[in-house]
Amino acid sequence: MVPAPDPAASDPHAAAGPPSASGGAMRLNSVVIYVFELQESVDFYRELLGLEVTVENPTAALLVGGDGSQLYLRSVGPRAPHAIGGIGVQCSVWTAPNEAGLNRCEQVLKRLNAHTTTHVAEGFSWVEGRDPNGVPVMVSHPGPGQAIRHQIISRIYAW
Repeated sequence: MVPAPDPAASDPHAAAGPPSASGGAMRLNSVVIYVFELQESVDFYRELLGLEVTVENPTAALLVGGDGSQLYLRSVGPRAPHAIGGIGVQCSVWTAPNEAGLNRCEQVLKRLNAHTTTHVAEGFSWVEGRDPNGVPVMVSHPGPGQAIRHQIISRIYAW
């Protein structure tokens, strides 16, 4: 008996299946944030998230985390518009490596007068603040790999 032909084998444009079937799940690699003042934003994200500046020029910087995550910051000047609630990224959410790391982030946000709230829901906690440009930033612990999210947090409807 001859097996039926595999349609994907004859179609080079056929999908290879879900990402887990092709060697692993997709993960977010980089976030790009346009900012008013580059150095102020670089200092904020370096201190809050412990990112390292790997490339910088007068109008942009690349900050990299220990896990390889990347944050691109690009200065667009003090008069650039940014409407929270409009189309586009509304917030970046990062994961602290442990509870102490989350507490450290909360203290940094408070010291910088950037803390807005702290929450606990479904087995995970998060702190939220605003970066120097008014863009919401959250840090959670444990991450989704350790505390699977079973519902959409109500906070996302408030931006």
